Amino acid sequence: MKLTLVTRLLLALCLTLLASSLSFSEANDHQLADNAIKRLIKSRSRSKNSPAALPRSFKKIINFNARKEYSPAVRSSIYQPQTGSMEQDKINALPGQPNGIGFNQYAGYVTVDAQAGRALFYYFVESPENSSTNPLVLWLNGGPGCSSFGNGAMTELGPFRVNSDGKTLFQNEYAWNNVANVIFLESPAGVGFSYSNTTSDYDHAGDNSTAADSYTFLVNWLERFPQYKNRDFFITGESYAGHYVPQLADTIVSHNKVANQTIINLKGVAIGNGVLNDPTDEWGAVDFYWSHALISDESYKGIHTYCDFTSENSTEQCDKFLSQSSDEIGDIFGYNIYAPFCNGTGTQGNPSGSVNEFDPCSRDYVNTYLNSPQVQTALHVNPTKWSSCSAIGWTDSPPTVLPLIKDLMANGIRVWIYSGDIDGVVPITSTRYSISSLNLPIKTPWYPWYINANEVGGYVEGYEGLTFVTVRGAGHFVPSYQPKRALVMIASFLQGILPPSES
Repeated sequence: MKLTLVTRLLLALCLTLLASSLSFSEANDHQLADNAIKRLIKSRSRSKNSPAALPRSFKKIINFNARKEYSPAVRSSIYQPQTGSMEQDKINALPGQPNGIGFNQYAGYVTVDAQAGRALFYYFVESPENSSTNPLVLWLNGGPGCSSFGNGAMTELGPFRVNSDGKTLFQNEYAWNNVANVIFLESPAGVGFSYSNTTSDYDHAGDNSTAADSYTFLVNWLERFPQYKNRDFFITGESYAGHYVPQLADTIVSHNKVANQTIINLKGVAIGNGVLNDPTDEWGAVDFYWSHALISDESYKGIHTYCDFTSENSTEQCDKFLSQSSDEIGDIFGYNIYAPFCNGTGTQGNPSGSVNEFDPCSRDYVNTYLNSPQVQTALHVNPTKWSSCSAIGWTDSPPTVLPLIKDLMANGIRVWIYSGDIDGVVPITSTRYSISSLNLPIKTPWYPWYINANEVGGYVEGYEGLTFVTVRGAGHFVPSYQPKRALVMIASFLQGILPPSES
């Protein structure tokens, strides 16, 4: 079986983050990214932990469209006994946070399987204004195996980022809790602070169980925060959350239908630079590398001549040109092809950060901060060796989630797919090819959207049932590199309007 290009690069990120969190002194981010990407692109054998190392039949692997009977037994398996409460989970203050914070924040565990002792960690921030009416948003990072809290909240869209001293925080003025109440969920168990007392759970995670546990989390979380039960709810995420988001959304739709009531008031989903469909993800990556002058004409033509990303067959000539293209790309950070590497060794330099200039060493600072005993106490977590990404076994992953996206559209769920246009891992070309394969009628022709006078934030095209938005100058982690543009984009999504067409 072949290991897909996109999966190799996503696994490279996980290995990079995992290795950097284990030892800053062994190698810097530059070396880790370079070695991991090259090793994984050149490899044509699947890792047993790779989500691509699985049978390719979507229907055999997982059937999210199957409507299970919502019986009392099913209900009892979803509603799990809990030990936490909203009051117990409230954070008085995070160590090193700036003064004058005008919003509530909570953190703790929600049990998703009491018998196995499996519990998921969440971090929840309410809006500083209009929290009683603003929508509820769930954010999911991908990997699979990467932390939505340490990565999503602390380096992308959360209210704080970590200064280079690894001890203090600065405020993100473009945090998404300006327009929504946001939950960051570390899922599945084994990721971040989430855990299971049944260690075999760490070897048998997958798309199916992740969707089931995330749904169980939400239902029980809403029991803890009942004021949000009828609130408009949206699911957002990036990267491998291109799987998580539609799978969880479909699970919610299914349970609502079978129960004949709105258990969770799902209104929409937004997926950023998401893994959606293996063949189009592959070809989109190759075409992006060539169109951005990262590989030669020879490699580009060779890959198009000898590689077949829709089958599991590998050829010697295909492998040759993939390996050659890897060497040609050289030492770049694939998740933002124009960004510098972290050339430091962790906490150093001027401790004052700026949300407008993303620090490539940010994950080092987060790693130091979240492994502080004082911080872990404030977060109400078990003493944990926290890392950005975790090595967990993955047992199921479909080659496409496009059928689920079509099903969500048919059920009236708002669907936005957005893309940072300088990401080389799940590039904008991959996203466009995936959307094109849906053959949707265009409702709103392509146009530039703006964030202020004479500044194009990106481009948008509206389809029947789906909106595609680009974020100009953003990499794989859109809110990290373009926080203001990301906030304008997500605010438009939540309001159900297209991004502004005039400055």
